[in-house]
Amino acid sequence: MPKPESFPIEKIFVPTKQKKAIKPETVAEVAESIMEIGQQAPISIRRDGDRLVLVEGLHRLEACKALGETTILGVLVTAELAQHKPQLAERPEVEAERIKMARLKQLRLEKEAAEASANASKRVNATEAPRTRPTKGVRDNPKAAPGRTAKSPPKTLSAWITQQKSSGGRY
Repeated sequence: MPKPESFPIEKIFVPTKQKKAIKPETVAEVAESIMEIGQQAPISIRRDGDRLVLVEGLHRLEACKALGETTILGVLVTAELAQHKPQLAERPEVEAERIKMARLKQLRLEKEAAEASANASKRVNATEAPRTRPTKGVRDNPKAAPGRTAKSPPKTLSAWITQQKSSGGRY
């Protein structure tokens, strides 16, 4: 296997057929992975005259572009090896990359679901009316004067006289 080297991204040609296979969600996942742990698997490219042609690693290439990288780690393969692309896809490194991307996607989905649940819970709590407790000492008697408790003294002299008359007391 050739040794990975750094290639300028702008010099890599992506065939139209491959461009149609770009999945933005996969590019975002790969970009997130590259930001966290770096590029782990090199792309495969081949020479075609003066230009470099992408053989394998479209989403890694697009993720590096999205991150503003100017170079990417890649291996130069021969045209014969490039034509046997299915064999390249069966390599253990490629399968490991697929497994890693699936795991990252699952973790991202779980994180988004937890955040959505937390946000929904916050919205529900914010719309509930605050629970208030009755003021200490207020009776549940609807006939009682508002704002008065059983033990509070009357606020005015006439209220005191009325209280005394109703309770049979003397004034």
